[in-house]
Amino acid sequence: MQVDPRGPRFGASVTTVVLVVVLVTGSWALLAAQAVVFAIATSLGLRYAPYGLVFKVLVRPRLAPPRELEDEAAPRFAQGVGFAFALLGTVGYATGTTWLGIGATALALAAAFLNAAFGFCLGCEMYPLFRRITAKVRSEGKVPA
Repeated sequence: MQVDPRGPRFGASVTTVVLVVVLVTGSWALLAAQAVVFAIATSLGLRYAPYGLVFKVLVRPRLAPPRELEDEAAPRFAQGVGFAFALLGTVGYATGTTWLGIGATALALAAAFLNAAFGFCLGCEMYPLFRRITAKVRSEGKVPA
């Protein structure tokens, strides 16, 4: 599946705002909602994620066509990483382990901000490494394919 690379960057911008609000308010419910957004993007794909739908309906029609499309796999993996941090942060805030909530949210915020401000997708950069490691483990026969 190919996606307009401006869509994930738009989603990262919205995510940045949401995570800043979470850090300011300490709202585990808002962070849980963001975790759901990440989970949808990871499981169903970027085009069905809430921020992807907003981009598709409200933003993309106002833009020139993209110069090129990119494979969805790396940004989708990045959403999975975001989901893991948002879930961990939600558990931290909800159980009163505030340092865990703040730390996990801050790490997710740093990654979202890098993508939103500079177009650098940290999770996308991790994706090839993850693929190499899992391919190596499979080739060594430790994990069934």
